[in-house]
Amino acid sequence: MDITTIGLLCIAAMFICMMMGVPIAYSLGFCGLLAGLLSLGGICLPKLGWTPFYFLYNLSWTPLPLFVLLGAVVAETDMGRDLFYAARCWLSRLPGGLAAAGIWGEAAIASILGTSAATVILVGKVAVPEFERYGYSRSLGLGALLAGGVLGPLIPPSATMIVYAVLAELSLGRLFMAGIIPGIVLALMLSVTVVLICTFKPKFGPSAGQVSWGERLSSIRKIWPIVLVMLSILGTIYLGVATPTEAAGVACVLTLILAILFFKLRWDGIRRAMIEAVVINSMIMFILIGASFFTYMIGSANIADFLYTVVETIGLQPWQVIISINVILLILGCLIDPMTIVMLTVPIFVPLIEGLGFDPLWFGIIFVVNAQIGMITPPMGIDLFAIKTVFDIPTGDILRGVTPFLLVELLFLAVIIIFPQLSLWLPSTMIT
Repeated sequence: MDITTIGLLCIAAMFICMMMGVPIAYSLGFCGLLAGLLSLGGICLPKLGWTPFYFLYNLSWTPLPLFVLLGAVVAETDMGRDLFYAARCWLSRLPGGLAAAGIWGEAAIASILGTSAATVILVGKVAVPEFERYGYSRSLGLGALLAGGVLGPLIPPSATMIVYAVLAELSLGRLFMAGIIPGIVLALMLSVTVVLICTFKPKFGPSAGQVSWGERLSSIRKIWPIVLVMLSILGTIYLGVATPTEAAGVACVLTLILAILFFKLRWDGIRRAMIEAVVINSMIMFILIGASFFTYMIGSANIADFLYTVVETIGLQPWQVIISINVILLILGCLIDPMTIVMLTVPIFVPLIEGLGFDPLWFGIIFVVNAQIGMITPPMGIDLFAIKTVFDIPTGDILRGVTPFLLVELLFLAVIIIFPQLSLWLPSTMIT
């Protein structure tokens, strides 16, 4: 049996293990070891032993635990409440304005948290009582917030982007910048959608009434800590003042100081944030170690070269390959978490799209959006079931509410594929 066939069989075995309920880290590690033993023999065992050491001491991963800690600290403060309140003051007159405010609140908090589930839950805990107060449809309101969760990993910092940048050997700072304009465009598309729906069906989301200019201006003054943290991350990276790792470290310290001085964060909250950061980072690292060994073995099987040969043999056009990859990623997103998808597919797809002449930076944004759309779709939509559990809403109701926004996100995906400059213009203006 040739090495490429072994690689393809081990990929199939990995999916079977996951569908049987085997933890992702073990599925990846076991199938990677199986691929190594079948293709290379016992020589793969030293590599298996070295992988955790070399992986964890790779400084390229340093921003990841720092940004996770940053998000854990923010979650212990009222920053999400202040962001939603500010957006509410400016959008409350519009039909569906509270849901639109929730989406823009998610866009802002995404520039600090970087994960979808945490973004949705943090804003949702503030927005849902307001939805109930003004008679909003819970299905539509939570559907809008669930769809807005895609903004979490799209607007930097983003854990998914960090993993993609390391594996694809790209500048993390440039990838961060590439997500800003698409993130703003998506937030605009989602908020316009909810306003249009509530304009034609006012009972789904009536106007919350007019707010005085004094209250609006006062709401802006409350969000300066969030703006300061955002600038400490994105501004310093864009201007070339700091690397992503340095920006993450500075943002962590700054956020902790602001949380203690202005949001009354005390030892109990700090302790909870540190425990949460340790648990999340440990889970991520176990998955990444297993995925690292798996992708090394699959890479040794020359799967990327095999796919490129198949594309040439069939005679597919480059745009047809991109569409096919997007379909594959959307399907995988329904079954596997984004971090695992990145580790599994980037070593295979990135060489392929580079060989076809596409920019891997642009593909990274497409990749992130694809993976996150899967998080809100059955059967394994992690964010979908997190929202169902936290806010106690039937699965059918949340699916009905999120469906129109899911269609908008698919349209958005087509837009960033057709117009690469939406992703590539801002990184091209960076000071390096």
